[in-house]
Amino acid sequence: MTLRVGFTTTIPSEILFAGGHVPVDLNNRFITAAGPEEYVRIAESEGFPRNSCSWVKGIYGVVRRHRFRDVIAVTQGDCSFTQALMEVLSYKGVRIAPFAFPFDRDPGLLSLELRKMARRFGTTVAQAERVRRKLSAVRRIVLEIDRLTWEEGKVTGEENHLWLVNCSDFTGDPDRYERRAKAFLAKAAARPARKDLLPLAFVGVPPIVSGIHAFIEESGARFVFNEVQRQFAMPGPAEGLTEQYQRYTYPYTFFERLADIRREIALRRVRGIVHYVQSFCFRQIEDILLRKEVGLPVLTLEGDMPGPLDGRTKIRIQAFIEMLR
Repeated sequence: MTLRVGFTTTIPSEILFAGGHVPVDLNNRFITAAGPEEYVRIAESEGFPRNSCSWVKGIYGVVRRHRFRDVIAVTQGDCSFTQALMEVLSYKGVRIAPFAFPFDRDPGLLSLELRKMARRFGTTVAQAERVRRKLSAVRRIVLEIDRLTWEEGKVTGEENHLWLVNCSDFTGDPDRYERRAKAFLAKAAARPARKDLLPLAFVGVPPIVSGIHAFIEESGARFVFNEVQRQFAMPGPAEGLTEQYQRYTYPYTFFERLADIRREIALRRVRGIVHYVQSFCFRQIEDILLRKEVGLPVLTLEGDMPGPLDGRTKIRIQAFIEMLR
């Protein structure tokens, strides 16, 4: 039986594809909707507090509105609100499958989680490994789009963001995603290079507010590095699923992310960093470590509700770019 399976953050989608199911990144379903704020209102109308994360409320609203019956909850390695979210969804009749990224990146524990997930969805890790090899080819195309962003100046920061972030679920159809990515890559490769924009890095979770990437370019700069989004494309070489999801930096400590950030900003000759943080999220505290350790100017932007970039934030961005110049 084919299931439509939502998930709260990037999980080993190879296992779902191997089982013949359709993975759906609930974050992408939420934020790409015509009116994402409506999903937040659904959650608040059912009792979610106003002073809690809008991403969590948006995910809840998507599950309720679109009647998802199966959801994978990342209970370790992502959001501290996830357990309560899953308890409420379970109470509403949603089947919850927990998945945990071990804090210490222990390969034995991670392999156990992969096997548990495979059994739950009617497949095996060996079958998922075959899917991984197929998806690796798709990811290589998207990583080439990423290279065209920073090395050749032919892809915008927003295009880069969108192609990378959708590698979490390949919009449910990897074959179609591969065809679209190949077509875009051919088109982008034929563009003239643009080298006059100040190279910046976007660090942190993908933004709930819209228009940041576009406004950066209007202001004379470009995000040549989208940190977490790039991780969704699994950029590091790996021999198997366990190693691939060990190398995936997002669910582990900030120091794994910091090593990746340092390496990439040096390679891409980044001049400054925009650190996006979400209101009411524990990851705001990591801004302390980033500022002390990254060695470049940092502009921290905080988002709460979905919606367009506000005027005050635009002024702060423009002032930051002028300072860097």
